[in-house]
Amino acid sequence: MKEKRNPWAWVPTLYFAEALPYVAVMTISVIMYKKLGVSNTDIALYTGWLYLPWVIKPFWSPFVDLFKTKRWWTVVMQILVAVGFAAIALSLNTALFFRLTLAAFWIVAFTSATHDISADGFYMHGLSKHEQSFYVGIRSTFYRIATVVGQGLLVILAGFIEDSSGNIPLSWTVVFSVLSIFFLLAAIYHSWILPHPQSDHAVEGVTARNIVKEFFETFRTFFTKENAVPAILFMLLYRLPEAQLVKLINPFLLDPVSVGGLGLTTKQVGLVYGTVGVIGLTLGGILGGIVASRDGLKHWLWPMVCAITLPDLVYVYLSYVQPSGLLAVNLCIFIEQFGYGFGFTAYMLYLIYYAEGEHKTAHYAIATGFMALGMMLPGMVAGWLQEVIGYRYFFLWAMLCCAATFLVCKFIKIDPNFGKKQE
Repeated sequence: MKEKRNPWAWVPTLYFAEALPYVAVMTISVIMYKKLGVSNTDIALYTGWLYLPWVIKPFWSPFVDLFKTKRWWTVVMQILVAVGFAAIALSLNTALFFRLTLAAFWIVAFTSATHDISADGFYMHGLSKHEQSFYVGIRSTFYRIATVVGQGLLVILAGFIEDSSGNIPLSWTVVFSVLSIFFLLAAIYHSWILPHPQSDHAVEGVTARNIVKEFFETFRTFFTKENAVPAILFMLLYRLPEAQLVKLINPFLLDPVSVGGLGLTTKQVGLVYGTVGVIGLTLGGILGGIVASRDGLKHWLWPMVCAITLPDLVYVYLSYVQPSGLLAVNLCIFIEQFGYGFGFTAYMLYLIYYAEGEHKTAHYAIATGFMALGMMLPGMVAGWLQEVIGYRYFFLWAMLCCAATFLVCKFIKIDPNFGKKQE
């Protein structure tokens, strides 16, 4: 490397910035549209379609590998994300807000998906294999902290403006203006702090023939890897329960008790995720990275599987009891977020493990494309299913889907030494 930067100076901020657009497109949009009167069915369907850029991003990931550097792509995409958020802010006070904001969300989604390719590729170029294993817990934690900030602090901000002004569109205009400014600052910071790994370089002598050859070679080598079928099933189904829950958790918290929800205010929803949730998530994510780097992924796979699935029982409890106080809700969110932070470490580490090799950036992008597909398809129908069977049976159904997570983990193969610190 031309210089050695402390990974703590850029890994947390890089993955915080990677997560925020995804959070905005997938989660903040759900809360915003719910407050603006859009139905659960339409929310799940249209925001579910927004997963598509993450699903198909492997088709342009080879171009990110061939042209420029991962560092260059990362900074430029952050600038474009800032522009997209500004477009959303400007569209909210128009008569065609739903169509215009969806179009702007599509722009942010495509730009963010490209940013994911470059940032994840840069992570593998900028760190040694042991550092990748150690910092996977940190990156997952800050990725999820961004989720909590998005649906926590930013939602609290929207709720405060909503309560004080009575103007719901204004509240979300401010939120997306803040996001736009943040990404301009993030681009400036990362243009300075990101290291310059020697392995991060554009491919020389690129021709149209080479591009086509590289494109097909990338996919051929991905699908012909050892244990490919179980690996792809793992990518698709490990998060099956979450794929459905994530679209309905916030509507469940916001919907009145009379229709099966908890009747929380916008500020209360933001507070739950912005305080207790972030503590649970941080502890779970950091712990997951530490134990995986000590004993290896294979050793901790099954405890992490249990951690990411079994805490979903808290939503069954909340839907049946419908507690009026925030104590029980906070405790349940802490348990679920801690379990998610710990269990998601296994998923991200396995994707890195499967992507190892000559085309690791593009292969990782393909793997995350399958991850997005696994989130997109169940999520699109989740709103319709919930409105048909109600929240209680919907959360019971999500728990039944945990069986798929356990099943796919039974058949994947992992090197026992992967992730361990070499003595």
